[in-house]
Amino acid sequence: MPPSKPSSFVTDVFKLVTGTTLTQVITVLASPLLTRFYGPEAFGFFALFTSITSIFGVIACMRYESAIMLPKDDREAANLLGLSLLCVVIVSGLTVLALFLGGDALLSLIRAPTLTPYLILIPLFVFINGVFLALNSWISRTRHFGWLSVAQVTSSLSTTGTQLGAGFAGYATGGSLLGASLVGSVVSTGLIGGQIWWNDRALMYKSISWRGMLNGLKRYKQFPLIDSGSALLNTASWQLPTLLLAAFFSPVVVGFYALGFRVLQSPMSLIGSAIAQVSFQRAAEAHHEGFLASLAENIFEVLLKLGVFPMLLLAVIGEDLFLVVFGAAWGEAGVFTQLLSIWAIFWFISSPLSMIVDVREKMTVGFNLSILIFATRLLSLIIGGFMGSAVLAIALFSISGVFVYGFACFVYLKLAGVPVLKTLRLITKNFALAVPFLIPLIGVKSFAFPAILTVLLAIVVFIAYGIFILLTDPLLHNLITGLKK
Repeated sequence: MPPSKPSSFVTDVFKLVTGTTLTQVITVLASPLLTRFYGPEAFGFFALFTSITSIFGVIACMRYESAIMLPKDDREAANLLGLSLLCVVIVSGLTVLALFLGGDALLSLIRAPTLTPYLILIPLFVFINGVFLALNSWISRTRHFGWLSVAQVTSSLSTTGTQLGAGFAGYATGGSLLGASLVGSVVSTGLIGGQIWWNDRALMYKSISWRGMLNGLKRYKQFPLIDSGSALLNTASWQLPTLLLAAFFSPVVVGFYALGFRVLQSPMSLIGSAIAQVSFQRAAEAHHEGFLASLAENIFEVLLKLGVFPMLLLAVIGEDLFLVVFGAAWGEAGVFTQLLSIWAIFWFISSPLSMIVDVREKMTVGFNLSILIFATRLLSLIIGGFMGSAVLAIALFSISGVFVYGFACFVYLKLAGVPVLKTLRLITKNFALAVPFLIPLIGVKSFAFPAILTVLLAIVVFIAYGIFILLTDPLLHNLITGLKK
């Protein structure tokens, strides 16, 4: 990896992490209030609606937004942006037709009749989120990551402010959570859309044409033909817990899962999504210039160092943390978090690395992995559902995820040119570093100390581990030094 790359890479990650950090701070500060305004059933309602819109929304651009990063020529990329936006209009229209024909049957299947009045909003969510996906890819290509941070923070403030306002006013319902999310999506999409219009409208006017979009449609046809199927399967597999927990159990159980997953996802998104977004842009360059293996190995090692210990910590103290932060009604969500935390390590690591499939244009590999993920999740949740145990369903979901996402990590890194034995050594090393710090917490848990004391000790241990890693790890030291340049 050339010496000029790491500094700019970390600077771009830092720009995104700044926005993501502020976003997560807003979410963390608001969460104890939100869980006291809104009950598990409201969170379950919102999670079900989000699951449906996510499945439609992931193919809103027919995956052409992923191709925007790949061309060397900006004019070709601009036509891919135009093509992506055209696909959003078409897919949103088809969503209206699909819901008209099968919306009632879908809600009956997942036992969610309370969503009926809100079905009309699904195409609107698909449209707005699809436009955001396309514009987000263009912003990443042009490396205006600072504007993405501004959009993230403003969206979070809008969403959280609306949720809290509705709660204070006595409208603490799932519909209020849904409306607040719509407000945040419109704000973030409008901000980055305005920035692109201000900076790049001249390029768009000169470049975008029907011929150019048709050429892009043909050149990158594997994205809608193969990658869209992979993305659809992947997103459907993400939404399976919400949909099947609702079908087998109740919206309350869905609410527990939704909050537990949100707590897992928030710290992971803090770094993971930023690294993933910057990595895609860097990996496209690295592939052309011949240092993709070096880049992938460095990204993998950083993800391990940042992801392993926090998730192992949650595996030990999850229930105590939820009782202290969210209240006595949410202890079950903490148990779900403990079960899911080990799986979250491998998901966190594999997610940014999955861009290697797009960069190498190995769409069949991504599609096959998506089939495997979907099948194992479906089987795990169905077994737990028929056994009548939500805890068993979540546990099987987590165990299968560890194996499948662990396997995916090896596949992605091998595609990049990283040897399997080196991957295995890095995983073993980082787990071995984390475990000794957890021993005091495991001892405290065995003596059944009060939850608040367990959480306070966990904070001390977390800080101690962070200091140890920063002082002893040269890679993280070099990355931090790069931020100062």
